Amino acid sequence: MVHNVIRAWMNEKFSPELLESKSEVVECVVEQLEHMEENLKRAKKGDLKVGIHWMEVERIRYVLNSYLRCRLRKIEKYFPHILEKEKTRAEGEPSLLSPEELVFAKEYMENTEAHFRSVALRHMPPNLQKVDLLKAVPKPNLDSFVFLRVKEKQENILVEPETDEQSEYVIDLDEDSQHLIRYKTIAPLVASGAVQLI
Repeated sequence: MVHNVIRAWMNEKFSPELLESKSEVVECVVEQLEHMEENLKRAKKGDLKVGIHWMEVERIRYVLNSYLRCRLRKIEKYFPHILEKEKTRAEGEPSLLSPEELVFAKEYMENTEAHFRSVALRHMPPNLQKVDLLKAVPKPNLDSFVFLRVKEKQENILVEPETDEQSEYVIDLDEDSQHLIRYKTIAPLVASGAVQLI
């Protein structure tokens, strides 16, 4: 389970967009951490193994906190686009946000709009007192390049041209190979777990 959190953390950290929430994995790891801490508190003091286990607990806690902070940073940076995507999400399609993150994103949007109104918009002429946050806030740059390691062999991956003079081409990704490639080309593979961002 810890490996799943580390994988989710690395993907989230290196992906330009917010990925699907892994709240069930997070909850499971939190429960495991609590159980480990209870066991370690009952263990003999001064035992070298106890110290090593405490270091492992702290390492896992760091990864978990970093994963959640990374998600919150992306929610704050791209909140209008994330909420719009959430609204237009098809029935049965997994949510990008956990229930708690959804509440946070909505409150963040309301607070941002209220701040804009109180600080600037109320001093503007009536025809300029509305701001479209979808246009004002930049979208994630899906054209950015990412490093990845292939976990499962992938064939016939269509790569779009970088310039108008180039034409699209197809590549194969061999298992355990590493690549530098445009994120939007491999975004579905990140979501499916076929590749790992590094």
